[in-house]
Amino acid sequence: MKLGELARQLGAELRGDAEVEVTGVRGIEEAGPSEITFVANPRYTALARTTKAAAVLVEPEFQEIAAATLRIKNPYYAFSRALGIFYQPPVYPAGVHPTAVVHPTAQIGAGAHIGAYVVIGPAVRIGPGATILPHVVLYPGVQVGSHFFAHAHSVVRENCVLGDYVTIENGAIVGADGFGFAKNDEGRWEKIPQSGPVRIGSRVDIQANACIDRATIGATEIGDGTKIDNLVQVGHGSRVGKDTLVCAQTGLAGSSIIGNNVILAGQVGIAGHCSVGDGVILTAQSAVSHDVPAGKMISGSPGFDNRIWLRAVTIFQRLPELLKRLDRLEKQIAKQVAAQSPTTPADEKSE
Repeated sequence: MKLGELARQLGAELRGDAEVEVTGVRGIEEAGPSEITFVANPRYTALARTTKAAAVLVEPEFQEIAAATLRIKNPYYAFSRALGIFYQPPVYPAGVHPTAVVHPTAQIGAGAHIGAYVVIGPAVRIGPGATILPHVVLYPGVQVGSHFFAHAHSVVRENCVLGDYVTIENGAIVGADGFGFAKNDEGRWEKIPQSGPVRIGSRVDIQANACIDRATIGATEIGDGTKIDNLVQVGHGSRVGKDTLVCAQTGLAGSSIIGNNVILAGQVGIAGHCSVGDGVILTAQSAVSHDVPAGKMISGSPGFDNRIWLRAVTIFQRLPELLKRLDRLEKQIAKQVAAQSPTTPADEKSE
């Protein structure tokens, strides 16, 4: 593809030779003369001056460099669009593999690809354009919207409801039983029935080996546009809002309530029945056991305001030095006190 044509498709301002042939995209340090790259982080500005790439996607105000530039407001997003132009994923033709088991009461929309050893249970409804790859299991009563994409070995349990353009990666499980047990009169744990389904909105991505548990009563809910990373645990009865990011190894205990446009970074922990307001950011390995108001940035475990946490971490690193200084000060003060203490004359002692 000519660089000028790529600029046109991306809606970018080209400064450079429009006739240069572009064959792909790569990182700024690896890109060659037929590839494009991007700079979205100021840390990589210096590398843009020395890159061998055919062109660099940058913000409109970016400095002039030797390489051609494609200037656009959001270079990172433009880079992802360029990836979509050059990388073509596998195409799965419509049809049902002969080893798939599809219950006669299931309703499957037009153009679906049903792979080998897929199991689709009774009363399942799937919208048009679905791609269901080998060994996927959809339990009875599942309802799925259009353009559902289920990768191999993912599972959707009974009566769960998924919107349009939902993608489930390998090994993800939607609607497994929540972790609910009660002690009987003899002191033994007995399982509490998990009767409520999972309801997932549209344009939701659920990455590999993530688990979204069904509810004891009511439903576990995931809002439109939310993205759930690998190895995330969403506990039973939780509610996650729209366009929220839940990053890898994050755990939400049962009945957590997460707002819209929240970012839960890696290994965040949310205690049960806690509410996290809209626009909150919890940095990596933070843990909260209390409600968090909208717009806050929280760090640490137990979590508190990020600005105070940054100061606390700086002080924590200086504790050994501060301890030595305190020890010296205590010794100096002890010497000064001893020097200033009045002595008792010998004749006063004789009296």
